[in-house]
Amino acid sequence: MVSRRKAPRSGQSEQWVLLAPESLSGDAKNLSDETVFVKLRAPFADKGAMFLFINSGQQICEVKAFHEEYRSWFIGQTVQQDGRLLIATPIDPLFLVLPYLIKADKEQGKFQPVEQIVVDEEFPSCGMLLQCTPVAKSLHHVTEEKEIGSKKFHKYSKEKALVWLKKKVDQTVKVLKSSKVCVGGGVQSATFIRSTQGSDVKEEDYTRYAHGLISEYLTEDLREDLSKYLGLPDLSSPTPEPPVKKRRVSDAPVEADEDYTKYNSDNKSRKSNSKMTAAQKSLAKVDKSGMKNISAFFSPKAKAAK
Repeated sequence: MVSRRKAPRSGQSEQWVLLAPESLSGDAKNLSDETVFVKLRAPFADKGAMFLFINSGQQICEVKAFHEEYRSWFIGQTVQQDGRLLIATPIDPLFLVLPYLIKADKEQGKFQPVEQIVVDEEFPSCGMLLQCTPVAKSLHHVTEEKEIGSKKFHKYSKEKALVWLKKKVDQTVKVLKSSKVCVGGGVQSATFIRSTQGSDVKEEDYTRYAHGLISEYLTEDLREDLSKYLGLPDLSSPTPEPPVKKRRVSDAPVEADEDYTKYNSDNKSRKSNSKMTAAQKSLAKVDKSGMKNISAFFSPKAKAAK
């Protein structure tokens, strides 16, 4: 649980309920400047997201909030109006640097000091990423490096980035298998129906599931490149199906917007190519002049004039 420094008007310290790694337990009791919340550009949405820098950035966590309407926390003898549950999960900070490397490669396409690459006017705190030890140690996984004197220059390498991302996918697949996470076609109903993995699950299902998790932290182009690099079939285009057989006319339903008058027996435009019986032919030759229609015998008689 982390307290804000700014106190509300009531004089009580405003607090959050935060689920975080064990490494934050010491800072939770004694707040220090080494652990701070920072707003950075999220690579998956190209907008601001909250991250937690622990121990001066030795570990970085992505912060997400679970929120329900009309929810508060009872903490000690106080009621905290902000009822959100914050969840901090560790993230490899190289995912946050990667979009800047790709952008610099597209715009300049040359070797540059990383300090000139990771620059963002909208999110100036992005420079804190370069102070993180994990970033300095892992930049070579996604860049080509040149060293002139004591100065290092970097340039984004798509090939090296895909190799690094594939390792991330393979590691995720191992965790999915060891944790017995349901993947494949029945994954959506696994919580309610299936408790064990089906025998029809293939290695591709694990790879595709892991790719989906990793892709949440990648740009759209890099996500597609990684899918091709992993050899995953494209599911966006449906599998071609055999042509549907034409139904007989008698099987087709009559639509409401059709002209029903075409089914009338006196429609002259209707083709008369059907065969007539002998009796029908004889009746057609009879002279009908002077004959009354049968409906005339049932019509009311006209009243006589007085």
